Amino acid sequence: MAESVELPSRLAILPFRNKVLLPGAIIRIRCTSASSVKLVEQELWQKEEKGIIGVLPVRDDADTTSVGSALSPGMGTESGERSPKVRASTSDSQKVDGVNQQELIHWHKRGVAARALHLSRGVEKPSGRVTYIVVLEGLCRFSVQELSARGTYYVARISRLDMNKAELEQAEQDPDLIALSRQFKATAMELISVLEQKQKTIGRTKALLETLPVHRLADIFVASFEISFEEQLSMLDSVDLKVRLSKAMELVDRHLQSIRVAEKITQKVEGQLSKSQKEFLLRQQMRAIKEELGDNDDDEDDVAALERKMQSAGMPQNVWKQAQRELRRLRKMQPQQPGYSSSRVYLELLADLPWQKASEEHELDLRAAKERLDTDHYGLIKVKQRIIEYLAVRKLKPDARGPVLCFVGPPGVGKTSLASSIAAALGRKFIRISLGGVKDEADVRGHRRTYIGSMPGRLIEGLKRVSVCNPVMLLDEIDKTGSDVRGDPASALLEVLDPEQNKTFNDHYLNVPFDLSKVIFVATANRVQPIPPALLDRMEVIELPGYTHEEKLKIAMQHLIPRVLDQHGLSSEFLQIPEAMVKIVIQRYTREAGVRNLERNLAALARAAAVRVAEQEQAVPLSKGVHQIAAPLMDARLADGAELDMEVIPIGANNHEISNAFKNTSALIVDEAMLEKVLGPPKFDDKEAAERVATPGVSVGLVWTSFGGEVQFVEAAAMVGKGDLHLTGQLGDVIKESAQIALTWVRARAADLKLAVSGEINLLEGRDIHIHFPAGAVPKDGPSAGVTLVTSLVSLFSQQRVRADTAMTGEMTLRGLVLPVGGIKDKILAAHRYGIKRVILPERNLKDLVEVPSAVRNSLEIVLVKRVEDVLEQAFEGGCPWRKRAKL
Repeated sequence: MAESVELPSRLAILPFRNKVLLPGAIIRIRCTSASSVKLVEQELWQKEEKGIIGVLPVRDDADTTSVGSALSPGMGTESGERSPKVRASTSDSQKVDGVNQQELIHWHKRGVAARALHLSRGVEKPSGRVTYIVVLEGLCRFSVQELSARGTYYVARISRLDMNKAELEQAEQDPDLIALSRQFKATAMELISVLEQKQKTIGRTKALLETLPVHRLADIFVASFEISFEEQLSMLDSVDLKVRLSKAMELVDRHLQSIRVAEKITQKVEGQLSKSQKEFLLRQQMRAIKEELGDNDDDEDDVAALERKMQSAGMPQNVWKQAQRELRRLRKMQPQQPGYSSSRVYLELLADLPWQKASEEHELDLRAAKERLDTDHYGLIKVKQRIIEYLAVRKLKPDARGPVLCFVGPPGVGKTSLASSIAAALGRKFIRISLGGVKDEADVRGHRRTYIGSMPGRLIEGLKRVSVCNPVMLLDEIDKTGSDVRGDPASALLEVLDPEQNKTFNDHYLNVPFDLSKVIFVATANRVQPIPPALLDRMEVIELPGYTHEEKLKIAMQHLIPRVLDQHGLSSEFLQIPEAMVKIVIQRYTREAGVRNLERNLAALARAAAVRVAEQEQAVPLSKGVHQIAAPLMDARLADGAELDMEVIPIGANNHEISNAFKNTSALIVDEAMLEKVLGPPKFDDKEAAERVATPGVSVGLVWTSFGGEVQFVEAAAMVGKGDLHLTGQLGDVIKESAQIALTWVRARAADLKLAVSGEINLLEGRDIHIHFPAGAVPKDGPSAGVTLVTSLVSLFSQQRVRADTAMTGEMTLRGLVLPVGGIKDKILAAHRYGIKRVILPERNLKDLVEVPSAVRNSLEIVLVKRVEDVLEQAFEGGCPWRKRAKL
């Protein structure tokens, strides 16, 4: 047994840095330094019997105080006090080298005698250095009395601390020690029962626990577990058996409690592991198996690829922090969880948005921009000039925050194409967002992500589609947004169109600010009235009232006819539409402000020509570039029984002559007969106004609609009744009030106008008045029919007919003043299209005549009036005959 081994008075010392060898424990070390190799050779390898050496712990401290090189006898106590320091160096394995090195080491005052159970020698290549592998077994504790150097290693004079055999036999009879050992074994067995489920080698420790004597029990059992260096030193310094067992039991109990706490936490975590998490673990294992088998189809992890895409998106710092939080949340989720898909779609949107990506603008060429506008649009001189001014400012100051242009006009005048031309002139991408019928505020600001099926607003979605942060964005039909319980989209546009606010536009879906200040916004509308004043204040309104007959003719000849022929696969060789026929189509088939219906009528003519060309029989197939011979000519030759002669054409013949020889000369030329056959009878003529006003009580007014200016007839009739006023024609409240005002003014001036004798003040005595606005299916309202109503009533009561070539517009007061109205240019253009020769306007609308094209202005007689009496003077043929006698 180890305790019967006699120790010599001096032992060679092998230092262990931050490591303790306890009695009964076995350790394997590798000696490579010169001092440790020398010690093994002289003390162990050269001895015939197994040698014994001392293993002394060394502390790894950084104290640089220089002390003596030996230990004094009796220094230290059983509590583990440290000895003074001596200078030495560390080895490769035990970190202590030869005594000549000037490094401070801290020797412990107690160590363990050890004998070599196994020795093996080796030589390192190519250095040739000798190394030893030594298996040591701890025997018993000793105390260092004196430490001295012997060559390259140390030798210590020692005294044994462990009890001899007689003392051990006597100590084992102590009842307290017996009870303490039983308690220790019970605690150790409990620890072994916990560990044997995890460690298969714990069975050896269990067998040792049952066979070891009491004085070996604590050292060997504690040496089987990982404990700190301080706890190892405490066990080494515990010479008394009771103290040793008490400390060992404390360490074992602490280790047992830590294992139980760890198991408790593990069970709790495993209890919270849901089914989806288990599936995630299984999927991860499956992915790892596929990677090992080389059967992995995914080139990279999707989330990692998404993160790289987000990093390259150029997000601002505050947005990147939000994206990182959401990305961390996505990593913790399983693909089967409900919120995984929405979170991933949100991150993909953040990665796809053009936070910094902008389209490069080429150098603005105003001359080229003018040519582009003139090529795409005929007329619209004022509008083109304003666009050129806008582009000129952008050229001088590219980062200028220009106004938001709002093109207002009837359909078909080219509002959308003007916005597209601006984008082409600037070299930017163009995107159109239709706001017609939008009543949900979420269409502009987006839905909040708490809702199922939430999505970003149309603006953010459009920017994602064009992939640049500085496009030209057209807000089409901005006057047709509505409001209901889902919000007011027009109010949401206030932030979008305000250059001071749209730098931090907050879409509800994004929930992070997005900079819209680089976007050029252009809006279109048919009417200004429905647009809220606050939104209208943020835009610069540019009116496009419509085209004159001459402008329509130029547009048709230069733009519409070539486009229609190209769309129907035709050319001028198959269909020709003379200019005179286009004039007839404009005057008799279309009276709109724009050119959309004109293009439809031209397309109808093209379709008729396409049918004729498609049905035409082709007899002889010819090569490309050679016209085919008409079938009737060949049929006639064959019917006569004649042979077909083949003509040899010389190589040098003129290609043009060859083409003309085979050309089908029957090109379709549109005439009036074809117009009536294809388009039907004419819808309008110049005699309508004369026929409508042939009887008294009818006047011609001018009104403004969302489709441009229109001519409106007003009819009045009297019948037997109780003096009531009847109004029909789907009228609004404003126009009903205008009719009441007109009737009141006529009744008040009845005697002066000789509409009644002096005694008959009430014109409605015994009769009712019915005022009708034809086309009752069309809603009518507005403050511009006052003078027309008065003229109609005066014509009815006086039985005088109104001039058929005169139309009028203007509102009146109860005192007879004529007030100015809006839409003058549209109304005058409507009168011109209708064939009206004279127009009566309020005098205060003189300033609006500047916007009317000079050709239209010169073709009409514009009459400016200040009072209703002036209107009556101009509305009737030969003036008002009763005015000379009237006291007005």
